[in-house]
Amino acid sequence: MIFCLTKSSVFIMGSSNLSCVPGQRLCLADDTHISGCGTYERQGYIYSTLAGEARVVEKDKSYVVEVHSSNEQSIVPTPGDIVTAMVMMVNPRFCKCMIKCIGDVVLTRPYRAILRREDVRAFEKDLIEMYQCFRPADIILARVVSFLKTIVNYYLQGINLPTTDLHSYQLSTAENELGVVIAHSEAGVAMVPISWTEMQCPKTYNKEPRKVAKVVPESIPVDNANME
Repeated sequence: MIFCLTKSSVFIMGSSNLSCVPGQRLCLADDTHISGCGTYERQGYIYSTLAGEARVVEKDKSYVVEVHSSNEQSIVPTPGDIVTAMVMMVNPRFCKCMIKCIGDVVLTRPYRAILRREDVRAFEKDLIEMYQCFRPADIILARVVSFLKTIVNYYLQGINLPTTDLHSYQLSTAENELGVVIAHSEAGVAMVPISWTEMQCPKTYNKEPRKVAKVVPESIPVDNANME
């Protein structure tokens, strides 16, 4: 489809999409034409925020103008997915994370996520101390529970989230195979797990508490001599 900018609307004239660049004016913004993903509205017009192809999606007797880039990722986290995430911030009630991978797929852009204290492990939830389980910059394996609950539910639980974290995912590490897989000591050295709750720096031998994941190897070496 080809979109032509006129005084009032976008006309569909062909079978190919309109290529556009960031900041390019696409059409007037009115009750019929609405700004969608990859666009923004300013002074009564819809502009592109990306270099890509403009598309018009018909929705509820109106048209949503969108721009999609060629390297746009199509995979998003869904409930049940195992994801790799980096811990960004830890407080007594929850920690903020950034999802970097979904399964074996590395994302082109990360997704925000929240890991609550009650979702860290399946037992003795009232005794959990978040800073004894995770530290900023830790890499964890977690399961996606759901898209983040509404701010009303979190407000009732006493958790105040900024508006930037409303569009996030809720994670859980309440399984033996989930938790911290990579962590660095204060000396900057990658630590080695020595138990379910501790990791040790191989340089200083200092121990630090973590909720350690039981990483299952993809393949187990077989001793053919013993099998004969």
